[in-house]
Amino acid sequence: MRTMTTRQLTTLDKALSQFDQALRTVFGQPPTTGRPAPADNAEEGQLSAAETAESVRLMRVNHCGEVCAQALYQGQALTARSAEVRDAMQEASAEENDHLAWCADRIHTLGGHTSYLNPLFYLGSLALGTVAGLAGDKWSLGFLAETERQVVQHLEGHLKRLPEADAKSRAVIEQMKEDESKHATTALDAGGAELPWPVRRLMRTASRVMTGTTYWI
Repeated sequence: MRTMTTRQLTTLDKALSQFDQALRTVFGQPPTTGRPAPADNAEEGQLSAAETAESVRLMRVNHCGEVCAQALYQGQALTARSAEVRDAMQEASAEENDHLAWCADRIHTLGGHTSYLNPLFYLGSLALGTVAGLAGDKWSLGFLAETERQVVQHLEGHLKRLPEADAKSRAVIEQMKEDESKHATTALDAGGAELPWPVRRLMRTASRVMTGTTYWI
């Protein structure tokens, strides 16, 4: 009877680990760093039905954004050439898991649901991350930095749109914004290259598609 080699078993273990991570990201609860949720220290405000619906929609968009971020980092980590870049992707991914959990908790507290399109956007983002990683570490890091810069701008817009009374959602977004900014700086300091303008424009277009659909679905 033919047995599997150590290398084959290692490859299989990695594949199963990546599949488990994908399932946890899209359908379950991925492991977090254990940081306290920012919403825990904020007061629950009195929201009207319309304000509650708006908060749910905005947090659903943010949750899907974190699903996409996980897929991007997973694809980039799989194709990273250096251990340093792989470690940077995994560190950022761990903090993004916190964001994922915080957004999901807030959505459910408000009586809403996460986006039904999460599996689709996860697969698309995984493909993008894999391509970015294959392009080389400096471009992969540059892609990470540009992604995080665009996310920060996106979160700033949400802070302006959130109902004033929704202090809990605001606290979550503020911490997310701080973390994303740090990830962008770390990627650039590690040697990330500035992406060409057409690539940055394409990324913004893809982001608009995601935010425009998950706001409603």
